[in-house]
Amino acid sequence: MVQVCLNGARTAADGAAVPLTPEAMAASAADAVAAGATDVHVHPKTPCGRDSLSPGVLERTLPVIRARVAVPVGVTTGAWAEPDPQARLERIRGWTVLPDHASVNWHEPGAEEIAALLIARGVGVEAGIWSGTDAARRFAASPLGPKVLRVLAEVTDPDPSAARALLSALGTAHGRPVLLHGEDGGAWPVLRLAGRLGLATRIGLEDTLRLPDGRPAASNAELVTAGLSQYARSTP
Repeated sequence: MVQVCLNGARTAADGAAVPLTPEAMAASAADAVAAGATDVHVHPKTPCGRDSLSPGVLERTLPVIRARVAVPVGVTTGAWAEPDPQARLERIRGWTVLPDHASVNWHEPGAEEIAALLIARGVGVEAGIWSGTDAARRFAASPLGPKVLRVLAEVTDPDPSAARALLSALGTAHGRPVLLHGEDGGAWPVLRLAGRLGLATRIGLEDTLRLPDGRPAASNAELVTAGLSQYARSTP
């Protein structure tokens, strides 16, 4: 499995390749799936380009993407989109168009309640376990652990050794599938490690704006193509 992460919290300042409107996200997702991505992660955005959990924003975004792709589509529930945990819960309760899955960062306040609500609503939970946080410890003790769709092992340190430390801290991860990925300077080394370990991974303009050789990426599809090549060459 290679997930494409279309845009993340990036803005227009990160370049024209980053899709910010529903139509641009849909076109980018379609091209990335044609290039081999099997799952989509997207940050729905307001017209001014801000990440949002608003029911109206999801209503304007998810159907447009789904009209172009036949793979699962997931969204973020990151605290930066709605800092107050109770407000975040209210936003999610108001969703009338549901994603296939949503990432929940386990180190953020209210993570357990948000994950429980998503599961109750039939939305798969990607448990975001960030390196450099206490998320692995919290997740290990969580009764929701066995119920999540998968674990996102998110390496925020560019040193690949941080990825191995995070995987060690995760242990059995409640028996759930693990998707390993890095960001910026660590994106490509961690993706290659995922290939060596046979783990799912992801790539896209959320995680890096550059190809393995350092050139700016023109699109998510270009990153997916490069990611599949790098992954295949790393597989034992």
